[in-house]
Amino acid sequence: MQRHTFVMAAAAAALAVSLGAQAQDWPTQPVKLVVGFPGGSTPDMVARTLSEPLSKMLGQPVIVENKPGAGGNIAAATVAKATDGHTLGIVINGNLTSSPMLYPSLAYDPAKDFSNLCLLTTAPLILVAPADAPEGAAFFKKAEEEGDRWNYGSVGVGSVSHLGMELLKSEVSGLKPMQVPYTGGNPAVVTALISGQVQMGLMPPGTAMPQVKAGKLKAVGVTTTERSPLVPDVPTLAEAGVKDFTLEVWDALVGPASLPAPVQKKISDSVIQILHTPEIQKKLLAQGWKAVGSTPDEMKARVQKETALLGNIIRSQNIKLQ
Repeated sequence: MQRHTFVMAAAAAALAVSLGAQAQDWPTQPVKLVVGFPGGSTPDMVARTLSEPLSKMLGQPVIVENKPGAGGNIAAATVAKATDGHTLGIVINGNLTSSPMLYPSLAYDPAKDFSNLCLLTTAPLILVAPADAPEGAAFFKKAEEEGDRWNYGSVGVGSVSHLGMELLKSEVSGLKPMQVPYTGGNPAVVTALISGQVQMGLMPPGTAMPQVKAGKLKAVGVTTTERSPLVPDVPTLAEAGVKDFTLEVWDALVGPASLPAPVQKKISDSVIQILHTPEIQKKLLAQGWKAVGSTPDEMKARVQKETALLGNIIRSQNIKLQ
């Protein structure tokens, strides 16, 4: 019995040494960073901001590969199925939270097929309206009076601009605007808001604020509990009387679930260190992002919380995409 215990202990020690060496040696070839959106998109800019410092830290080139399509789900599936040990991906929150409920034939399972490495960046959404709309609580009073005679613009069914508005409707009694989805994305929604075709919409700061500053749109409130450093002059929805409503968009770093744990830790620790540097924080802030640099456990908890939150809306509205 003692000999068996000794052999088991020795095997465990040898495995620990082997795994430690594996992490120390990794990467042994260029690292691919797959992004599910085209060049110039916000996830792409985050990827390219991180690729150079990460390459220096790891001692191997970090190559950004754009693989757009299906709201980032094609790229996410590519990462989930990767077997070379050197493929990572930058995904948006929908890829890990709402996509499994929206796409019945999704080619991956976020809970099983990924290693959660780091929550990279967050940004609030801004509830915007035409320039002549009332402000603050008066806006919501008017919206309740208009009921379903008012519309809101979204960039498509299942998008955060759709699910976020439905979530807001579920939390604000009497708020009943109807969705008008636009295939032209945020620019089309902006045009519809300016012309008065729709009366509200949720947008990222980078899209909303140039129009607000130009006097073409009004920022009703930001979807965080406190004012965002990205848009410090925009009040929170709580200041307009909508309590406890929080919704952000974010980018995260993932790898395939097969990635060895010591390698996962090496990547996470490296990226967290990079994101905590003032230079990178400043660059990301200029792109409209707040640098986060969470631990894998913190990222996992965030994914689980938002999956439950958005899942309630998707199920109650029976929203499905093919």
